[in-house]
Amino acid sequence: MNIKEQFSPLFEPELLTELQSKAQYLKAKEGDIIIDIGQTVRVIPIVLSGTLKISRIDENGHELLLYYVSAKESCAMSFTCCMQQFPSEVKAQAEDDVEFLAIPIATMDEWMMKYATWKSFVMTTIRTRFNELLKSIDQLAFQKLDERLIHYLKEKSKATGSSLINLSHEQIANEMASSREVISRLLKKLENDNKLLLYRHQIKLLSAL
Repeated sequence: MNIKEQFSPLFEPELLTELQSKAQYLKAKEGDIIIDIGQTVRVIPIVLSGTLKISRIDENGHELLLYYVSAKESCAMSFTCCMQQFPSEVKAQAEDDVEFLAIPIATMDEWMMKYATWKSFVMTTIRTRFNELLKSIDQLAFQKLDERLIHYLKEKSKATGSSLINLSHEQIANEMASSREVISRLLKKLENDNKLLLYRHQIKLLSAL
């Protein structure tokens, strides 16, 4: 893989050379956990292809989706954990087959002082994810569950690049911190409104959504 070519719009030539030599190229299958809650973060992932799902897990095992990480993006929470050497407070899981670069945390600190484009990349990532978290808080506080569900489905479709979502009602409920019965009822209403089609463990989003 030509890392220099893929990241040339983002980073200066000197940083691209270091990225090529110091980053480890890794792959993960759909469902693989890249970073788990409580794990010491030793590398920073930068996605090359595919999508990572970043989520929180409560004490009862319920999962709450925070945001997605796509190509040429990284996880802001892993930045903050590695900077202060704290255990991870989130889970990063492959939403589909993922290729990514693993940047050692010592290298990341060095690059923060050495390269303006890397510092800009880190700060932009943190700001973007912070804004996404604010939107999530706003949805929980101010939006009804049916509005949150529509937003969830659109974000899932955007992250995967497909209008076909391969999830069960229970999986959606877990990610939205709701119950399967409630989610099933809301999905059925959206189907009756001709906004989506329901299949077994699949949902087809229609243009009306």
